[in-house]
Amino acid sequence: MIAGGTIGSEKVALVKPITYMNNSGEAVGELVRWYKLSPEDVLVIYDELDLPVGKMRLRPEGSAAGHNGLESIIHHLHTNKFPRLRIGIGRPTRQNYVLSTPSMEERIELETSEDRAVEAIPLIIQQGVTVAMNLINTDPEALRKAEEKQRLKRERREQERLRKEAAAQEQQPEANEDTTS
Repeated sequence: MIAGGTIGSEKVALVKPITYMNNSGEAVGELVRWYKLSPEDVLVIYDELDLPVGKMRLRPEGSAAGHNGLESIIHHLHTNKFPRLRIGIGRPTRQNYVLSTPSMEERIELETSEDRAVEAIPLIIQQGVTVAMNLINTDPEALRKAEEKQRLKRERREQERLRKEAAAQEQQPEANEDTTS
């Protein structure tokens, strides 16, 4: 299935191969040759068991890491140098996990990550993979923890400064007593 359009001034095609996932490289390879694209012009978006549900990771290139569909794309493009956006579906907790209906909580997280992936596409196309990676790959929880750590560090410095200031003031009266005796 193919849909075309533009994002900014860039012509884009959204493609969902109708081959089995393990053979998706056949469709991607044919499209790259038909449109005379370089692999760097292809953005592959796929589900990833090794990421928690709802997390996203953008990479400019890399291995298949055991993902058969990605392995097929690498094989048919003869390179692993194409960007990919991984959307986490988490590790299975039950059989037929990938094909089963997700729990309500997982469904909400998956829908949110799908929305984020749709929002990421124009960013990737217009700003480039490197800039987009800095925004997409940022973990909000890790960012919050880092900010909290910085706040605590500032508070400790301020408390230390106040202790030193108080100690200096205590020393001052002693110095005055020594000169008056």
